[in-house]
Amino acid sequence: MRLALDEAARAPLTGDVPVGAVVLAEDGTVLATGHNERELTGDPTGHAEVLALRRASAARGSWRLTGCTLVVTLEPCTMCAGALVLSRVDRVVYGARDEKAGAAGSLWDVVRDRRLNHRPEVIHGVLEEECARQLTAFFRDSRGGTGESPGEGPRNGLPGR
Repeated sequence: MRLALDEAARAPLTGDVPVGAVVLAEDGTVLATGHNERELTGDPTGHAEVLALRRASAARGSWRLTGCTLVVTLEPCTMCAGALVLSRVDRVVYGARDEKAGAAGSLWDVVRDRRLNHRPEVIHGVLEEECARQLTAFFRDSRGGTGESPGEGPRNGLPGR
């Protein structure tokens, strides 16, 4: 998770929300990393998880990431949860919950939906306070000191992506 936090810290340099992700091979080797790049690239799919999964697939030479673990600082959204299921990762480890958009147990539970053909193990709350603090600080600094998204109330401490 510390590597994912380091990766997340790179995102604000381009105006992106600090979310970082790391894909680990079965033996713990880092296959790929990613951080949010939506603002940098103008790509709505430029979430840390999607970028890390793409890079890990390229490194492996296969879209199937069976045996791999994705570690991410913020609970995946529905898009990212779908990508995790489709990539066949074995495990998802995340730090901070996202009560407004989380799809790994908070708002939805896409990754463990029994109707889908693959359900990765989910481990949550790893360095949760540190992950949440990084996000809250970003939104506080970028949105006039409230730590909230424009036009929204508090998000259980997390303003979202």
